Amino acid sequence: MNSKVALVTGASSGIGEATAIKLQSLGYTVYAAARRVERMQPLAAAGMHILPLDVTDNASLQQAVTTIMTQSGRIDVLVNNAGYGSYGAVEDVPADEARAQFEVNVFGAVRLTQLLLPHMRAQRSGTIINITSMGGKMHTPLGAWYHGTKFALEAISDCLRMEVQPFGIDVVVIEPGGIKTEWPDIAAEKLLAVSGHGAYARQAHAMANSMIGDASKKRQSPPEVIANTIATALSVRRPKTRYVVGFAAKPMLFLRRLLSDRAFDGFMRMATGIARQKT
Repeated sequence: MNSKVALVTGASSGIGEATAIKLQSLGYTVYAAARRVERMQPLAAAGMHILPLDVTDNASLQQAVTTIMTQSGRIDVLVNNAGYGSYGAVEDVPADEARAQFEVNVFGAVRLTQLLLPHMRAQRSGTIINITSMGGKMHTPLGAWYHGTKFALEAISDCLRMEVQPFGIDVVVIEPGGIKTEWPDIAAEKLLAVSGHGAYARQAHAMANSMIGDASKKRQSPPEVIANTIATALSVRRPKTRYVVGFAAKPMLFLRRLLSDRAFDGFMRMATGIARQKT
């Protein structure tokens, strides 16, 4: 095949789906991967390769890589997009859920990267794109485990970038702000299930409302802005190491750099409505 080959995880909706569509429009042979295969039938109908993929299952990851290399013989772009938000007070979140958050958001992405790197090194080219979040540089109330995964993936990306540069491989981090996807609803649902009752209930309800309230949803950016940013990174010889894009991302990260820790704590408590809740 003459076209470049891209693998996009979490492609059954949102950022992953939009990215798969965008890359195909640019001429890439696209492998769209996710657990919810039935949700990707429109992508299959458009001519993309559909892969069932559970990023927490090593056998599933290995099978996906084997399929791509057998069918296409190369891999040029990996978009590590699969992930979710597990919110809840540190005191409340069960250890199994905390581990699951890291398995999906960090270890799954890293293991897939490990499996594909030998092929990228052999061809001496490739781009690894890790979707983190503005939450990889800042913090919100009741989001410790989620933010922990995004901070971790940011650091891993930095180290990886230095390691693979001699082999002609780029590592790019995308830091989305508020994006119109299923993420806020899933995060709010988990938050209320874990901390919606008990000592942190008032904070949890205020935080959940800030995630899924009408005011928040109206301001969220469409997932296509992330897909277009990924396309931009892939179109240049020397991409930026990081791209900050989407609702509130740039101003929030500017404030995080500007304010002290406690000042930013106070700002976030006001912004999420938690400051008005008395425990």
